[in-house]
Order: sequence, then structure tokens, then C-alpha cells
Amino acid sequence: MVKKEMIAMLLAGGQGSRLGVLTSKVAKPAVAFGGKYRIIDFPLSNCINSGVDTVGVLTQYQPLRLNTHIGIGIPWDLDRNVGGVSILSPHEKNTGSEWYAGTANAIYQNLEYMEEYNPDYVLILSGDHIYKMDYEEMLDFHKKNNADVTIAVMPVPIEEASRFGIVIADEEHRIQEFEEKPKNPRSNLASMGIYIFSWPALKESLLSCSDVPGCDFGKHIIPYCHGKDERIFAYEFTGYWKDVGTLSSYWEANMELIDIIPEFNLYEEYWKIYTKNDEIPPQYVSDKASITRCIIGSDSEIGGELNSCVIGAGVTIGEGSVVKNSIIMKGATIGAGCVIDKAIIAENVMIGDNVTLGIGSDVPNNFRPDIYNSELVTIGENSVIPDGVQIGKNTAISGVTTKEDYENGILESGGTLIKAGER
Repeated sequence: MVKKEMIAMLLAGGQGSRLGVLTSKVAKPAVAFGGKYRIIDFPLSNCINSGVDTVGVLTQYQPLRLNTHIGIGIPWDLDRNVGGVSILSPHEKNTGSEWYAGTANAIYQNLEYMEEYNPDYVLILSGDHIYKMDYEEMLDFHKKNNADVTIAVMPVPIEEASRFGIVIADEEHRIQEFEEKPKNPRSNLASMGIYIFSWPALKESLLSCSDVPGCDFGKHIIPYCHGKDERIFAYEFTGYWKDVGTLSSYWEANMELIDIIPEFNLYEEYWKIYTKNDEIPPQYVSDKASITRCIIGSDSEIGGELNSCVIGAGVTIGEGSVVKNSIIMKGATIGAGCVIDKAIIAENVMIGDNVTLGIGSDVPNNFRPDIYNSELVTIGENSVIPDGVQIGKNTAISGVTTKEDYENGILESGGTLIKAGER
């Protein structure tokens, strides 16, 4: 193998359980975003835009759609004879088979892949964040400081800091302390889960911590490196970055795309976001349709009123339907005469005629109020909603439902309807 200065290891195996029914059949990095993309498109595009042409993608949970989407990496110019993109799933070894157990354990199990390229540096990425970053600039910072480890950080509101790994750095950006999700944070500089390791430091730390159960970068590897007094620096990022790990943050990030001047711009020529494009027909908008401030994918047929929506490819909206403040993913069909407000409707959902989503008051969900909240209606992929039913706020539906599943034709706010085998 040809030696590479820096390779990337992209962690894309997470279940994303906080997205509820959206990830019951698909890994979080493969969830649709922005009408056209999937979440993993953003770190993959960042890699090729930054000149990183060797990427190992570590998959585990529900990998089929993710693997199909990535293929041999053609959309991102990662179909290379040397390097390119490689799908790295857990596999049988002489010592037996083992699932990835923790972020660092997943990287450790692929030491042989990294050694093939004998890199000077290894970039560790998460596959489930929305952002644009030039990793080459981060590498320059790493080199300038002769660092063993560089952690990308960004300031967050202090009241949210306990959800992140928090760093305390000196005036030269050298990290003095690192705390993983502290109850009482003493800083608001949060780790973004993006690391550059000098290869000797990464290899030594992974081997030394290989017996740690569920070995994780934030909980184990970074503290281990800090304990050895290695040179660990904080690279402060000032651009847009969003962890779309909850339904509310996922909905908000999509809605931000349709602002008149979006905070996160998908249309910049100098930093394109690439994705797998299917050969599909253009969209069709009927003379009875009305559209205000929306993103609409190809092959969609719009016969109703849309306001502040993100619509995927191949979506059908029936005549007389009014859809507001919603995300409708690829292949979904919404019948005629529907009224939909603040919903997330996953791929290939079928909604009948005269259905109403988003009625009622803000009642906590009766199953997982920590997941299904923010007044959203969330419908998992391939679900069927029958004609004429009404569905309240903070609700979740997954599976093929019938009229008999709705008492008096209503799923009240806070209700959950997940058919057997869908959970």
C-alpha cells in the first residue's frame, strides 16, 4: 500500500435511538436530511473537500442502506485504486467474532486496516453531524503545535455543557483538563467528537486500553493520553455544527435550511455537499398547488399547499392537502384533503385521505417523553395511516395501522402506536 499522510476513520455504526421510530430500521447516518441528502454525506463531503482521500467507514447497526448508499464512493470521488472509501463491519477473526463495543474499540478492531497505509495522522469522525469543516486547517494546527492529539471544540451554552465532553485549555490552546459530560461544567468548550491523532499516539493508546470494556474516546482514550502528559490541543471551530441526535434538533436543522438566508448553506460552489443521485424524473407542481418557502426533491408531485417544508424525492401530496412546518421523506404519499402541521414523516409512508396530523395540546408522550416531544408527530418508514383519522402532538406511529387502531378515529396527543415487530 502507498503511504498516506492522513486517513480518516468515520464512525457510522450507531443506532441513534433518540430518533425513535426514524431509526428502527436504519442507522442514524443513513437518515435522510435536507430533502436530498443523508446525514453521512456531510462528513464524507468534508473529507474529499479537505483532500482526505482514504476513508474507513465503520458500520454496525442496520448497515444495508448505508452500505448501498456509499457503494464504492463514486459521488464523493472516493472510488480510488489506492485509498478511497472502505466499509469496515465487524468480522470473524482467529480469536473469534466481536461486535464493536465503544468508539475506540471499533477503531482498535481495525488497526490492521490503518497499518496498511502507515499514516502520519489519523482523523476520527462521527457519521451523524451536520457541518462543513476543512480538516486540512485542523491538521495544520495539529502540526504547528507538535500535538499528539487535537480535539475539535466549539463553545456551547453553559446550560447545555453537561451533555458534552468539556475541555479546559490554556492561552496556547493546550488542554489542561478534560471531563466527559460533567454534572457541573467549568467550561463551555465542548468536544465535537472530531479528533486528529498522531499515529504512534493513537496506536499506543488503543493497544494499552484494548481490555477496557466498551472502550470510548471521550471516557477512556483521551483521559489515558492526558494522564501520560501527551500534548493535547483544542482546535476551536466557529462555523455551523449540529448534532441531529434528537427529533427536535433534527427537525430544527431541516427547518433552518429554508430560511431566506439559511445559517447552513447547501448551495456554496466552493464547498459542495455530494450525495448518491438516482436517475429520476423532475418534480411536478399542479396548477392547484401553492408553495411557500420549501425545499422539494425531484420526482415529487405536489397538488396541495406547502408552507415551510422539506420534501424528499418521489413524494406525492394530494389535492386540497395543507402541509406546514414538516419533513416528508423520500417516497412518501399523502392523500387528498389532509392537514399536517409539524410532522416528521419517514420514507415510503402512506397517508390516506382527509387525515389530520398535529391536533390537540402539548401532552407528554406516554411511552418515551424524552424522545417524542416538541409537539412533533413522528411516523416511521413504510407505515400506513388510514383515511380520516386524527393524530395529536408528541405522538409516534410505526407500522401498518388500520381504523381499528384509532379509538373513535383519533390518536390523542402523547399517544404511541407501534405495531408488533416495529419497535
